[in-house]
Amino acid sequence: MKSRRTVAIAGIAALAMVGALAACSDAGGSDDGKLELRVATFPPGAEQAAYDAFAEQEKQFEKANPDIDIVGVEYEWTAPTFAAQLAGGSLPDVFTVPFTDTKTLLENGQLMDVTDDIDELGYADKFNPIILDEVTGSDGNVYGFPRQAYANGLHYNRDLFEQAGLDPDQPPTTWDEVRAAAKTIAEKTGKAGYATMASGNTGGWQLSVQADSRGASLQTDNGDGTYTSTIDNDATKATLQYLHDLRWEDDSMGATFDLDWGSINQEFAAGNIGMYTSGSDVYTALVRDFGMPSDQYGLTVIPVEDSGGVLGGGDIAVMPPTLDDETKAAAVKWIDWYYMQKLLNEDAAVADAKALSASDQPVGTPVLPVLDKETYLESQKWIEPYVNVPLDQMTGFTDGIFDQTPVGEFKGQTQPIYALMDNLVQAVLTDENADIDALLAQVDVDAQALLDQ
Repeated sequence: MKSRRTVAIAGIAALAMVGALAACSDAGGSDDGKLELRVATFPPGAEQAAYDAFAEQEKQFEKANPDIDIVGVEYEWTAPTFAAQLAGGSLPDVFTVPFTDTKTLLENGQLMDVTDDIDELGYADKFNPIILDEVTGSDGNVYGFPRQAYANGLHYNRDLFEQAGLDPDQPPTTWDEVRAAAKTIAEKTGKAGYATMASGNTGGWQLSVQADSRGASLQTDNGDGTYTSTIDNDATKATLQYLHDLRWEDDSMGATFDLDWGSINQEFAAGNIGMYTSGSDVYTALVRDFGMPSDQYGLTVIPVEDSGGVLGGGDIAVMPPTLDDETKAAAVKWIDWYYMQKLLNEDAAVADAKALSASDQPVGTPVLPVLDKETYLESQKWIEPYVNVPLDQMTGFTDGIFDQTPVGEFKGQTQPIYALMDNLVQAVLTDENADIDALLAQVDVDAQALLDQ
């Protein structure tokens, strides 16, 4: 990377790709007269190998586009401060945001319209229509490039399983089995057998994951642009009671109850947590950004019951609407080259996989395809010689995920309501006598007030 002029953005949010340092969104000319384009790279603290891989990709792009100077910018998505940073122009020219926030951002006119650009690139009809809907405005226009998707999975530490006398090749398949394994791990190793996110809106996100797996519907779309909160339901109550019992009856959740996406990944990578739930694609961050040894990692599907489903998500590559035409054109070139062509073009897919593999970066992390299934399966064949993730330690997920029913995140006031739901998780983990019924009733009232604004 040539330079990284950064500004701090505080906080961390849910979906994987989560937020903190950025540079100016107004691209300018570099000393040699090239157009300088600032693009998001990795969260602060990412290992040097990640930047080495990026530097190689940067060279490849600049060779093909000698009039553009790529400037990588450390970046992590943060829900609480994003709007202010976007309004203040302190984001890169190209960055990523989670699906959950896309609707709000485009309703507020905060994303660049790329409808014509995607049409000209010729692959608008290859997107999964459900995923493309995440970046489609009420005007029918498209405001970003869906670049990756995931389903939530159950991540587990194989070493802690072995230390507790459990078989890491036979991970839990029901929530009761998860609870039993968590208790055994805590008793045998002294580490948290199970942990959950609880702050920065991620507690609400993961509460949704478990509630959805038990058949919950947390919000009703009334079909007229309004929504009704239905957080207060039996499945959400069962999930909160489950977390309460893990914490207070089994003492299997350790001693830290304000974890967010970054801190739970750090603790898991350090071998202090036996199991937790998060997006299936988090393996890359665990080994790249948090230094987890790959041989300790295991992934399986989240247990489902009572017609429940698995909550999914993803993120999109976007631009602020303030870019001038020249910078926008350069940004579209970068997004197409860096994010999209490796999904569509064999040469690009192989080049990307080679660059990542040469720098010991993960290739082949389980995701859900943003493009049609045929295109996805073909792309997996292209990169097969370079896959370096331990897929044999992820078969519980890769074999089982397509048997589960995908569930999308609720659309109305997603992040603000996740923040309200954080309070539910924290309450049951810090107060043994928390009144779950009363808490749920109040959250429904508060969530509806947000929806009625």
